[in-house]
Amino acid sequence: MMKERAKVLLVDDEAGLRELVKVYLENAGFEVGEAADGVEAEEMLNREAFDLVILDIMMPRMNGLELCQRIRARQNLPILLLTAKGEVEDRLLGFDCGADDYLVKPFSPRELTARAKAVLRRSSAPSASEGGPLDYPHLLIDTALHRVEWHRQAIILTPKEFSLLAFLAKSPRQVFSREQIMSQAWGENYFAEFRVVDVHIKNLREKLNAVAPFPYLQTVWGVGYKFEVPK
Repeated sequence: MMKERAKVLLVDDEAGLRELVKVYLENAGFEVGEAADGVEAEEMLNREAFDLVILDIMMPRMNGLELCQRIRARQNLPILLLTAKGEVEDRLLGFDCGADDYLVKPFSPRELTARAKAVLRRSSAPSASEGGPLDYPHLLIDTALHRVEWHRQAIILTPKEFSLLAFLAKSPRQVFSREQIMSQAWGENYFAEFRVVDVHIKNLREKLNAVAPFPYLQTVWGVGYKFEVPK
C-alpha cells in the first residue's frame, strides 16, 4: 500500500516545469523536493530519503540516464523518467538503465501525477510479495522484505525486476509469455512494450551472473520465459 504522504524528488532543469508539476503533486498529497540537475539530485539523495524520483533525461552536468544508473547501483528506489523522445528504442534504453516507467514530453501534469501514484502502488503491491520466502539452492527470495540473496550475497533489484523474479519463481518450470509476465508481475493495467520484459530479464541475468552463473531464468524461444530449478 502506498504510504499516506509519499516524498518525491523532482529533477528537471526547467524551473517553470518544476513549479507547475510541484503544484499538481502537492495538491495530490505528495511532499516534493526539487533539483535542477543530476549532481544536485544525487547530493539530495545522499542526505534525504525519498519514495520516488521523477527524473528528466536531458540535463546539464549529469543527465537523467546516468543518475538513474547511479541510483540503481545502490538502491531500488522507484524512478519515473521524463523524456522528449518517444521512440521505442529510447524508452527501452530508459528501462535498461533501471527506470520503472516513462512519460514523453510534453505531458499533462495530471497524467504525471497519476503515473507517479501508479509507480508507487506497483512498487509496494502485495501481488508479487504474498506468502513466505522462496528458498532454492543458493537462492533466497524474501518476498516480505523484497530482498534477494544469491550465493549469500544481497542483490539490489528494481521493484519491477523483483516482481518479475518473484512471479516466475512462484511457478517453477511453468512457461509464461511476455504478455502474461507484464500483466501478472506488474498489473493488468500497466502498459508498455512487451520487449520491456526482455530488458528486465537481461538486467536480472547480468546482476545475478555477476556473483555466480545463474541457471534459473531460462528463455523458451518463441514463447517467453520460465523459472527452471536445476536438477
